[in-house]
Amino acid sequence: MAQADEARMPRVADALTLYVWRAPALRLVSWAGEAGAPSASFTIVESLLSLVVFGLFWKGHYWLGLAASIAVMILSVAAIVAERSAHSNVTEQRLHRATETMFPLLWWWAWAHGLAAYGRPLEPIYATMVLWVAVGGTMAIGGIEALARHRFNGMEIHAWQPLDTRFRLVSAGRNANLVILAAALLVGRPDSGIVLVAWWTLISLIFHAVRFAQLTELQARRVKIGSWLDR
Repeated sequence: MAQADEARMPRVADALTLYVWRAPALRLVSWAGEAGAPSASFTIVESLLSLVVFGLFWKGHYWLGLAASIAVMILSVAAIVAERSAHSNVTEQRLHRATETMFPLLWWWAWAHGLAAYGRPLEPIYATMVLWVAVGGTMAIGGIEALARHRFNGMEIHAWQPLDTRFRLVSAGRNANLVILAAALLVGRPDSGIVLVAWWTLISLIFHAVRFAQLTELQARRVKIGSWLDR
């Protein structure tokens, strides 16, 4: 059973998912399976905890919010494994994707808002600019990922070549951004953390946009495109 669950882990993901949260997530799936819990339960609990994280960030309780976000990340991996194991329906899959997409964007907004309570507010116009980059950049990256799957026969853009898979380990996203925020909080600068998230999101967006342009050019030249993981 454990080997079967391992096989359902994502082949390409961020470093935390692949190397840190894998083991606890698989144990959680095993315990839930023994208890007869439905696969959708992971996404439901993940959504509820995501709301808790939002509230804690909003009030400037960053360490508590980060602690709760660890549970969210583990539940997220467990939900993916459980969905693949139980062959969940389309509605459950869409709910999980919506949770994965919506809540991190709300978290960055809440983090910026909580800076005032923490005592390190950003100037309002600057804060708005930072949020536009962090939120808009994240949505743009998601758009590139979706367009790549549609245009290149379902291939994840992160799985094209080893470079893409390696960059996915640290590419801007919920988990990588939380690491940045935690590191900034360690030195007492949560304000710098959200600014760094915006910069890293922009850098990641440029990287993915360039790779998508390269793929598009190859496709126009009728070059066969496929993932290096399938060779």
